[in-house]
Amino acid sequence: MQFSVVGTCALLLVASNVFMTFAWYAHLKNLASAPWWIAALASWGIALFEYLLQVPANRIGYAQLSLPQLKIMQEAITLAVFVPFAVLYMKQPVKLDYLWASLCIVGAVYFVFRG
Repeated sequence: MQFSVVGTCALLLVASNVFMTFAWYAHLKNLASAPWWIAALASWGIALFEYLLQVPANRIGYAQLSLPQLKIMQEAITLAVFVPFAVLYMKQPVKLDYLWASLCIVGAVYFVFRG
């Protein structure tokens, strides 16, 4: 099975965002009592894997997508990865305002990808 350029880009961005989300936020739970520089070093180590996926994702995607399309796709994927992380891993409550914010991102995707 062969993925399209956009599909390959999206899959790489999803994987990249999983690493990014853990790099940016997991230390708040796992390293809360550690000095900030320990958390920063751990986050940088995780972020390396994010960049190893994100850079090729953007290069692949840019072959078919415009820069604004890449950015909005990235933001939509970020939200799709962050919400389950926040709720399931960080045990944050779901609020109705998150739905409205998500709809704004969906609107942005519509406008940047419409013909």
